[in-house]
Amino acid sequence: MSPAIELADITVRYRDILALDAASATLEAGKVTALIGMNGSGKSTLFKTALGLIRPDAGSVRIEGGSPAVARRRGIVGYVPQSEDVDWAFPVSVRDVVMMGRYGRQGLTRRARPDDRAAVEEALERVDLVDFADRQIGQLSGGQRKRAFVARGIAQEARILLLDEPFAGVDKRSEATIVRLLRELAADGCAVLVSTHDLHALPELADEAILLLRRPLFHGPVGEALRPENLARAFGLGEAA
Repeated sequence: MSPAIELADITVRYRDILALDAASATLEAGKVTALIGMNGSGKSTLFKTALGLIRPDAGSVRIEGGSPAVARRRGIVGYVPQSEDVDWAFPVSVRDVVMMGRYGRQGLTRRARPDDRAAVEEALERVDLVDFADRQIGQLSGGQRKRAFVARGIAQEARILLLDEPFAGVDKRSEATIVRLLRELAADGCAVLVSTHDLHALPELADEAILLLRRPLFHGPVGEALRPENLARAFGLGEAA
């Protein structure tokens, strides 16, 4: 089988800024991989490049052996963006947001069928948001909003889930719920890539970690990633080459 995600020598520049520098990584199904790095290390750029939202200046991205565009059309990939990338004032309910995960299965009419509604209700139940399903998405707390987007990925039945800083500004209950769900999804065969600044939670959250500073400096077991010498390199305190 092809890897869930394969990044090969990805280089991305924003004018004079080098965001990713020949970055390569392979992610397998059935694992939670944590993406660790300081602000500006290229984490969000890596996510958007993997999704096909950014075209790299060099290198290639393959998702289950195909292109990111094909993966998105087939609903293979689910994405939980950073909070600042979402218009929380948009007039949609929590249920509407979760139903968006079913759009790829509904054809041009976007007409929900009984199995779509059942998938949405099951996803809402798994993230403990049934009682908030009819609220406008912006009325939720930070943690509840992130759980709603995780529910969208669950309803989508995505085989790959990318989460960009899902624990930023969330309460402990939501963090614990999201960690539990990610572990369950990985156990079911999903490939999960999640960026986080919470190093203390890594052993509970992830099977492996990538330390990123424009390119992966380390990719392997969490315990080794947390060694002081590796963290020093990733956070710009040591030799990055």
